[in-house]
Amino acid sequence: MQQIVCLSTSNWYGIPTRKQQVMGRLKDAEILYFEPSVTYIAPLKDKTASERISAYKEEGKKPMENITVYSLPAVLPFYNKNRTVNRINQRRIASFIRSKMREHGFNNPILWVYHPSSVDAVDRIPHSSLVYDCVDRHAGYPGLINPEVVNRMEAELAEKCDVVFATAKGLYDTLSKINSNTYLIPNGANYELFSRVDDPALPIPDDLFNVLKPVLGFSGALQECINYDYVAYAAKQKPDWSFVFIGAPLPGVDLSAIEGLPNVHLLGRKEYKDVVNYLAYFDVCLNIFRSGYLSKDVSPLKFYEYLSTGKPIVSTPEPEQVLDYSDVIYIASTPEEFVEKCATAIKEKSNWHTMRRRELGKMSSWDSRIVEMRSALEKAGIS
Repeated sequence: MQQIVCLSTSNWYGIPTRKQQVMGRLKDAEILYFEPSVTYIAPLKDKTASERISAYKEEGKKPMENITVYSLPAVLPFYNKNRTVNRINQRRIASFIRSKMREHGFNNPILWVYHPSSVDAVDRIPHSSLVYDCVDRHAGYPGLINPEVVNRMEAELAEKCDVVFATAKGLYDTLSKINSNTYLIPNGANYELFSRVDDPALPIPDDLFNVLKPVLGFSGALQECINYDYVAYAAKQKPDWSFVFIGAPLPGVDLSAIEGLPNVHLLGRKEYKDVVNYLAYFDVCLNIFRSGYLSKDVSPLKFYEYLSTGKPIVSTPEPEQVLDYSDVIYIASTPEEFVEKCATAIKEKSNWHTMRRRELGKMSSWDSRIVEMRSALEKAGIS
């Protein structure tokens, strides 16, 4: 059985992202999945982080028969600003990973990483091949970061890799200049789950009983890059419309534009398996990002989940990937146009558009993405 060591940027038991979706479908491999480190100062901003500082001492968890999940040790802050700090952190991380590899009898596995900072660990972890799955413009994030340092680490990492995956064209354009074995493979959707929206057996969630139709809904983490101003404008212009947000705000996110509006409902995070119950109640799905350096290269999972439902989608022009679907979605570039497009989407009666969106959702399923990834790995002699 093939062995994979995955250095993830998502906790396994959080909201399923590309990392869990991909690793969970590589059933012919034994996988050690390492959740990301927290910094020693993380609890100052996020109180839940204090519990994770000592989580690396816990036994590995088995979410699937072929996957063991470990937390990495806490690290020093400022590693995205100072390369010396990153090298210190990554030495400790590599030592911890090697100890777990010995426990599990791992010998020269595929090393599969998700963040540029891993560049200072990869040479310290025995591996037969190296894969970088780039899912974000990492240098574009706010906070304790120096974009030049992050970009330099990413370039060095990409150069070392046997295969590089990129989720968006902007990321691909950058990385393919460094590594010719770079492949553009966007995010995907759990099509089997989200195509069930027409199932009459799906219950209406309790917190939607008093939400009046039509419902225009958003599903996903509430981040700074979401365009809440469009929703605030539309909610005031159309008080008979209901706007529903499913997802928890990230620490420090400003929701003041929409909080307190009577027809905006912030319902919080839901269990992944229950999200389809909410999407089934939506009349229109919203994919709304602010224009900016970071949102340009996002590959939103929610967009492919929306496609899988077949429901009308109103989106901003960013991220750029949505423009490939302009014949089946409604794109708005101003608050006024957002209201106009939402009104059109609410009235949509086209079975062709519904069927076409579902077809595109199926083509974007995680199973389809895995087929693309396996093909790229095989071309590089990795199997």
